[in-house]
Amino acid sequence: MKWSFSYKKYSDEELMSLIGNGNITYLKELYNRYSNKLLFYFYRMLGGDEEKAQDFLQDVFLKIIEKPYQFNEKMKFSTWIFTIASNLCKNEYRRMKVRETTRNEPDMDYHQQVNTIDQIHKIEHDDFEKAIQDELRKMDPEQRSTFILRFQENLSIKEIGEILNCSPGTVKSRIFYTTKKLASCLKEYNPYTKEELSHG
Repeated sequence: MKWSFSYKKYSDEELMSLIGNGNITYLKELYNRYSNKLLFYFYRMLGGDEEKAQDFLQDVFLKIIEKPYQFNEKMKFSTWIFTIASNLCKNEYRRMKVRETTRNEPDMDYHQQVNTIDQIHKIEHDDFEKAIQDELRKMDPEQRSTFILRFQENLSIKEIGEILNCSPGTVKSRIFYTTKKLASCLKEYNPYTKEELSHG
């Protein structure tokens, strides 16, 4: 069957409604919209294991095919599908007996967060991708997931809270902690830091 470009006019939620009524062909449009985002999310969350990331991506869409009725129409589709993705990762961590630790995180000061993010944005990009991925792997899965959803997927604080089942305050605190931690660990890539070191 030839794919119709007219499918593109439908919103994510409308496509899910059609799929729920048995029109599985509409799934391809959702796959086109979200497969790359989800694959990158899984790749980052699963320690750079591309094969496992591909398997998890297929699992997400199999769940949609098998149980489309589980879609919560009160949620945005993007929030719902990333909730599924996050839960798959959590189950994988449990299977691997990775214990999630609970931290007493500092309250986030908005200006501190902005300054910290600005610092990260100034970092040179030559080896940045590899370095940041290595640092994210060392972090708590919840911290890692929050950071990726915020800065990779550009989701709102509210959406991330719904996906990870936590309060907006907790999301903000995790973002603050993670950006501050990354800025500290990756400061060697900061051109201003390098300049200070060279003159020191």
